[in-house]
Amino acid sequence: MATKTAPFDVARYLDDPETIAAFLNDALETGNPAHINRALGDVARAKGMTQLARETGLKREALYRALSETGNTQFTTVMQVVKAMGLRLSVVPQ
Repeated sequence: MATKTAPFDVARYLDDPETIAAFLNDALETGNPAHINRALGDVARAKGMTQLARETGLKREALYRALSETGNTQFTTVMQVVKAMGLRLSVVPQ
């Protein structure tokens, strides 16, 4: 009898501010824009893309596209999304 598996969805585990912050910080440390976009998209899905679209004034479909690995997110969009998630970006010395 074969074992049934389901695709892993990290958004299911991004359920508290500390976990979300650690997840995004790990993505930011890679320096890879595609990975950072994808991580923002995962957090956005965890928070609820429809609600996030309402709070940012952006269309849900546009958020899905922008926050994908192939998305080309403008910094203003990143800032709107981060603020709507109840987060803020900060910089620390290397």
